[in-house]
Amino acid sequence: MCLIPCLKGNFPIFSSVIPNCQFRSKTARLKTFTANQLDEIKDPSGLFYILPFQKGYLVNWDVQRQVWDYLFGKEMYQVDFVDTNIIITEPYFNFTSIQESMNEILFEEYQFQAVLRVNAGALSAHRYFRDNPSELCCIIVDSGYSFTHIVPYCRSKKKKEAIIRINVGGKLLTNHLKEIISYRQLHVMDETHVINQVKEDVCYVSQDFYKDMDIAKLKGEENTVMVDYVLPDFSTIKKGFCKPREEMVLSGKYKTGEQILRLTNERFAVPEILFHPSDIGIQEMGIPEAIVYSIQNLPEEMQPHFFKNIVLTGGNTLFPGFRDRVYSEVRCLTPTDYDVSVVLPENPITYSWEGGKLISENDDFEDMIVTREDYEEHGHNICEEKFDI
Repeated sequence: MCLIPCLKGNFPIFSSVIPNCQFRSKTARLKTFTANQLDEIKDPSGLFYILPFQKGYLVNWDVQRQVWDYLFGKEMYQVDFVDTNIIITEPYFNFTSIQESMNEILFEEYQFQAVLRVNAGALSAHRYFRDNPSELCCIIVDSGYSFTHIVPYCRSKKKKEAIIRINVGGKLLTNHLKEIISYRQLHVMDETHVINQVKEDVCYVSQDFYKDMDIAKLKGEENTVMVDYVLPDFSTIKKGFCKPREEMVLSGKYKTGEQILRLTNERFAVPEILFHPSDIGIQEMGIPEAIVYSIQNLPEEMQPHFFKNIVLTGGNTLFPGFRDRVYSEVRCLTPTDYDVSVVLPENPITYSWEGGKLISENDDFEDMIVTREDYEEHGHNICEEKFDI
């Protein structure tokens, strides 16, 4: 998801989390819904997503333009481009062709007054250093939709030699959960929207995988992992929910007519992929191992400072138990004389937005941006010089 804080005179003091995509519903196939128009779809079952990003990179500019036209237009923020600066995030090591297209669209089509293109992790690091002024180093773990990045920052500069990307994100977890449920219970391969909600409502990170697996095999009351999830029908039940434990029918069938998913080991086996991607054949390190490997690529005298400033951001960090599991595994892999501290911000999804808000209020913000006049005079070269992507 692309994070776009806008500035017009004063920075807006609120953040809006809006889907960066378009949708088509099977009930209204001819109509395309954009961004938060998702709320207008009466029956989101079988929802078809049209995404501007693939594997974390912006590849469909037509869809992205339509999302931005909607956001910047009269229906949403009514942006006056000539007087507005924009901060926009990009993935690490973004392709030059995508960066140049971004410059052209922001400056030549929309004609923003000034632009700052930056990595989301840089904004998160800025936010962290503002809260912890005595710290010089931190390592940002950004686990989002397409992949997970682990990036060390020292004095607000990223250490490129130690950046690690793991090709596991929220999209892969949702797709894997769809496959498991479709194989075991009910065909849900077309129900991305619904199953994503199931994932967010019931999944958690296990602190002891094999112990939870044993519990998940038990019958009846002893199986404390098992939950029954009531699927929405979008007429009487608008949003799915977990049955209270006392209302669960442990043997036999429900007589209520509700459509029920019974979930046991799926609840923790799906988020486990973040810690062991090899479980589904992705030969990469899990997050704790990657954190330690990243820090070990840095000078030895700096390493203790990174171990005690591990910052978790992105939607996947909201799984219950995520922070504790990262801490316990990193602690096991770290020399005993080093302190380990893992920080989960109050809102890890908007943490980088908050960093962008703070940067926009900095005295040196004017030195960081590229103005439209600069771009018209120097072209892409000035952006390449100023923006450390």
